[in-house]
Amino acid sequence: MAFELPALPYEKNALEPYISAETLEYHYDKHHRACVIRLNQLVEETADADKSLEAIITSSSGRLFDQAAQVWNHTFYWHCLSPKGGGTPGGALAEAIEAEYGGFESFKQAFNDMAVDNVGSGWTWLIKTDEDGLAITNSDDADCPIAHGLTPLLTVDVREHADCIDYRDARRKHLENIWKIVNWDFVAQNFA
Repeated sequence: MAFELPALPYEKNALEPYISAETLEYHYDKHHRACVIRLNQLVEETADADKSLEAIITSSSGRLFDQAAQVWNHTFYWHCLSPKGGGTPGGALAEAIEAEYGGFESFKQAFNDMAVDNVGSGWTWLIKTDEDGLAITNSDDADCPIAHGLTPLLTVDVREHADCIDYRDARRKHLENIWKIVNWDFVAQNFA
């Protein structure tokens, strides 16, 4: 069973002006696709060929882990964004943000600060903690919460390919704009 590049949940120009079609052509068509190709090369004719991404992530290390986790992380990331996104979350997720961070603006500031301080390549995550709490965490390179038994709710890719075309590596500006396209329905579904 070969892994396939999952379709984007929207057209490549749907996130404009916040993320351009050019960025998605590079980030999704080239980078994400390359991770899928390398993953398939690594699992070909091995016992891992019939495993799910999640099973590979939780049972492997090294190059195999890196490629599987990057495929999973990117797929998750695309669903965290939506052309109909933005605004603020509601329901239980909004209550959890209020309880943990004292309000949505404080949460956004904490998330952006964590993402700006994520040196090198990696991801910034909102995760669900025990007892329905929340935490913001950074991961390096391909690492992801599911590798540690944690529930990811939202992620932002903080590698240079995520913001170099549209923002010329101005990470904070990229992060300010990402909130205009966050798919809160997807994040709330993960929280539930």
